[in-house]
Amino acid sequence: MKTSLTLASCGVGRMGSLVAAVARERGHAVPLRLDSKSNVEGSGLSPEALRGVDVVLEFSRASAALLNARRAAEAGCAVIVGTTGWADESRAREELMRLAQAHGVGIIAAPNFSLGMRILRQLVEAAARAAGHDDELDVWIEESHHAGKADHPSGTALMLARTALEHLPHKHELLTELPPGRVPRDRLLVTSSRGGYEPGLHRIVIDGEDECITLVHQARSRRAFASGAVRAAEWLAGRKGWYTLDDMLAGDGRGGLS
Repeated sequence: MKTSLTLASCGVGRMGSLVAAVARERGHAVPLRLDSKSNVEGSGLSPEALRGVDVVLEFSRASAALLNARRAAEAGCAVIVGTTGWADESRAREELMRLAQAHGVGIIAAPNFSLGMRILRQLVEAAARAAGHDDELDVWIEESHHAGKADHPSGTALMLARTALEHLPHKHELLTELPPGRVPRDRLLVTSSRGGYEPGLHRIVIDGEDECITLVHQARSRRAFASGAVRAAEWLAGRKGWYTLDDMLAGDGRGGLS
């Protein structure tokens, strides 16, 4: 049985608004919703404004996300970070881990909070491990999103690509744009397309001369991402430290969520 939480939301775009709506549907209060005007340089995330808030959900933009997370952590709030498009994703992750430790709060960051995507990532890991034994097999990734998505490739595609790359000894680095001429066999190609209203499609191809395996995740709506983020907040509340969605889904596969 989940406990009603008090949440704050950074970002009032399509995702931020949907996250707040889903949170309310699941019985949580969202008294604080901040946009770029009400949260200049993190000013809206003061200890006074966050008094009584259990979890801050960060879905704004990469240039503001770390500051927002720091303000929330300093106020003693757990943080869910769903922002993508980092200039340096590794540095951002290290800083979030540091914040969790320094302030004794729980933090989860993920480029995609769809719980189905976590299953796909595990399938990609297993498939890449198997394909890595046969250097005649080629592997690549395709993703497509709506015309309004600014970053490309998507953070999710990069997550899947890095997962696969760890288990493909004949692939040595990612390639995110088509080069002139042929694609080198030792590169893992990740291609992107943008247009229309597609909420998110990711396709992983394991291709041989005589057969092909394709793993696909297609979001039917952004609600899959919003619901996953709210469920992550429910799980994270009361916990301290740095966690991943894999931690949340460990055990019974639902992280103990209702």
